[in-house]
Amino acid sequence: MSEEPAANTKRMSIIVTKGTLDWAYPPFILATTAAAMGLEVSMFFTFYGLVLLRKKLDLSISTLGNAAMEMPVMGMHMRMPNIVGMLPGMDALASTMMKNLIKKKGVASIEDLREAAVESDVQMIACQMTMDLFEFRREDLIDGPELGGAATYIEMATKSDINLFI
Repeated sequence: MSEEPAANTKRMSIIVTKGTLDWAYPPFILATTAAAMGLEVSMFFTFYGLVLLRKKLDLSISTLGNAAMEMPVMGMHMRMPNIVGMLPGMDALASTMMKNLIKKKGVASIEDLREAAVESDVQMIACQMTMDLFEFRREDLIDGPELGGAATYIEMATKSDINLFI
């Protein structure tokens, strides 16, 4: 993305702050869709969202604090009461159920969506402060993401038509 886009090119920036399986889908789906529609897209990965740039992903979901979580079970939708999230093993069970559902329904994996973002020239920026804070090394991440900080994101955001915080 070193070339300057045409003056009429629409731009979108996304701050990615969550690193769970369920929170990984929205930024990558929106980024790849926008890129396919001709927008110039930038993603800024900070705090727990930074794990989505790791070479090897082992994502899970958390049932705690997700009051809207419903899972299709035996032909109906079962709502997960918030208190269930406190039980040992519930996150692992919910993660396994979600991964099986994703596979069964033919939904692209996060790895596939991430690769599609790279192939679509989505600009990915890893937050340098977060890398330092959590002791990530550059070699822990996939090839391609740039390193930057809050000023890098602010510069992108001021030039964007759409700014999303996910």
